Amino acid sequence: MRITSARNPRVRGWAKLKTRRGRREQGLFLVEGAREAARALAAGVVPSAWLVWPERAGSEAAELLAGAPVYELSEAAMRKVSYRENPPALIGVFERPARHLEDLPARPRRVLVAVEIEKPGNLGAMLRSADASGTDAVLIVGDAVDPENPNVIRASTGAVFALPLAVVGHEEAHRWLIARGLQLAATSPAAERVYWEADLARPTALVVGAEDRGLPAGWLEAADVRLRIPMEGRVDSLNASVSAALVLYEMLRQHSV
Repeated sequence: MRITSARNPRVRGWAKLKTRRGRREQGLFLVEGAREAARALAAGVVPSAWLVWPERAGSEAAELLAGAPVYELSEAAMRKVSYRENPPALIGVFERPARHLEDLPARPRRVLVAVEIEKPGNLGAMLRSADASGTDAVLIVGDAVDPENPNVIRASTGAVFALPLAVVGHEEAHRWLIARGLQLAATSPAAERVYWEADLARPTALVVGAEDRGLPAGWLEAADVRLRIPMEGRVDSLNASVSAALVLYEMLRQHSV
């Protein structure tokens, strides 16, 4: 099927998936690029449609085109749908996964809790580090960017599909973590203990907040241990995803000893 007009109703519907409201209303989301689409398929995410820019598509994209209708889009139509300035040759339209707590491992030992992370690039980079460091599960908590945001998918390089992940409220997340006997380790610039001094070999949930506001007071009060990342330069804070990566790898190191 070939679509040449950017004004086509189908194209307008797909373009709305660039917004959170559109994803919620349609129950669909976009995955741009063959690498990320392949990782979504490998994780069992269900495709609804494949959008192809035939003048740019190669054999890598062609190997993925199964299980859903394929639409060949003109350059104008592809640019309307794509979130990127330079659209890829392939965009997958996928059904949004449920992402419930019930789908997470029953006995996780290392968990990342991302609290009210609003920047898609930060959340995506956190997910990439969580996957690379072997984290068992991720909770996205509170008023945060949704994991199907195109920039989250891109920054995570598709790790968002590989990780056991749930989107939950604050109280629900806290109850789930406590019920599994996880130590709550919260990052805070005001903490006295440097992160590598803490016992992170025991089952631990690393709780990280947005870099501009930090963690809400409730999470800091509930924490079993508060961790500080030392900074000897003039800056007074680190990127939230960098902070998460440092502590996640320290957790991995201590678990591996």
